[in-house]
Amino acid sequence: MALKPAFKDFTEQIPQGNIVLLAQAITLAESTRREDRTLAESLIEYFLPYTGRAIRIGITGVPGVGKSTFIEAFGKHLTSLKKRVAILAIDPSSAKTRGSILGDKTRMEELAKDPLAYIRPTATGAALGGVADRTREAMLLCEAAGFDVIIIETVGVGQSETAVRNMVDFFLLLMLPGAGDELQGIKKGIMEMADAIVINKADGDNNKLANQARTDFQYALHLFSLAESGWSPKVLTASSIERTGIAEVWELILEYSTFTNANGYFGLQRKQQDLAWFRESVQHLLTQRLVDRIEVRDAIKLMETQIMDKKILPSAAANKIVNTFLP
Repeated sequence: MALKPAFKDFTEQIPQGNIVLLAQAITLAESTRREDRTLAESLIEYFLPYTGRAIRIGITGVPGVGKSTFIEAFGKHLTSLKKRVAILAIDPSSAKTRGSILGDKTRMEELAKDPLAYIRPTATGAALGGVADRTREAMLLCEAAGFDVIIIETVGVGQSETAVRNMVDFFLLLMLPGAGDELQGIKKGIMEMADAIVINKADGDNNKLANQARTDFQYALHLFSLAESGWSPKVLTASSIERTGIAEVWELILEYSTFTNANGYFGLQRKQQDLAWFRESVQHLLTQRLVDRIEVRDAIKLMETQIMDKKILPSAAANKIVNTFLP
């Protein structure tokens, strides 16, 4: 059976770096329309043998740390090395309207004009973990388009932020100078998952504070158990404004890649991430199929009324729903 022209256009031109068709393919993957999602899944399956060649980097940080400014400086350094860089910048959605500002192209104005860079702002939607619903699909499509480095900028540090760790090779945590308060306030789980910490804004009067923070965080990291990768996380300082320390961050990522490729962890981690993606997808689809049934929705409404009337425990109500419809 002949390929549809639209499908053929995608498969022929995305590998040639056609950004317009890449953007359209990501939009298809993010769509809630079944026909769009079916086409997107067919495209990604077609491209699957051509994915996996990029280095995937997740970048998160405390509010005000300057993630976008750092990523712009980092991205410009990579393009100066002739690397093609895709930035998947995740913006938080409004819980009320599901709307999002999507202002990352404005915040990375210089990088947005770089022909070797592609910035894709995406709203989180209903997804947790500081990533969007279809971040993984967008990442694979960018790899099919030949990008060498994929950067996922998450919405910020939070309890569920660690979800991004399940889709990247290297997890970078940005912090501000003045480590005392931050060491108290930051989630331990984030620090344990970080492959490196960068003290950003290490310039001017902040230099002394940044160096002290570097020492404090390096000491804190030594208190944690060695990661499964065998890698000992490092702490660096950088200034996005002065563009200092940026090259060192990239060298550290390359060092990590070499180290984990040598001990086999790099490939193992990607396989584990694919399995985690599969399990999450099964769980999501099963839940969605269940909730889509009219009789289930009616039963849920009844349980919600009884919960609000304090006639049944929420956990007991959930058990009743599951036991009734999934005996």
